[in-house]
Amino acid sequence: MSDNDVRKLGVRIYDQWTAMWNGDVHLAEEIMAPEFTLRYAQAGTEAFDDARTPAQLADIIAAWRQSRRELRFAAEGVAVVDLALVGGVPAGLVARPYLASYTTEEGQTVARSGTDTLRVSNGFISEVWSVSSGVGGRIFYR
Repeated sequence: MSDNDVRKLGVRIYDQWTAMWNGDVHLAEEIMAPEFTLRYAQAGTEAFDDARTPAQLADIIAAWRQSRRELRFAAEGVAVVDLALVGGVPAGLVARPYLASYTTEEGQTVARSGTDTLRVSNGFISEVWSVSSGVGGRIFYR
């Protein structure tokens, strides 16, 4: 596999991570390691830190999205992909900024940026570090 192919694989993993947060919770079983660690810096996200299995994460995301149906995540900027094939499966890190946005009842668009860093082990996401600009935050790209 070429360096370009490994980069594309890292971007695809990140895109699947984003799709899972946008409601495709079935992806948790496909992309998450059987046991993993999540580390969220945002206030109000403590429940995610307790998820350790794909099923737990899928359940938490589904419940969380019930009150945030309009919220959409989109990858932004250039992904940083530091993956290698170990025994034929990817391992390493993928990091990328994201934009979280929604429209208020008054029709105003609210947008915030963040960055997720995904550790990939044996081809699955095994650890995540997530930092968001939060409620009073801003966006990285205009």
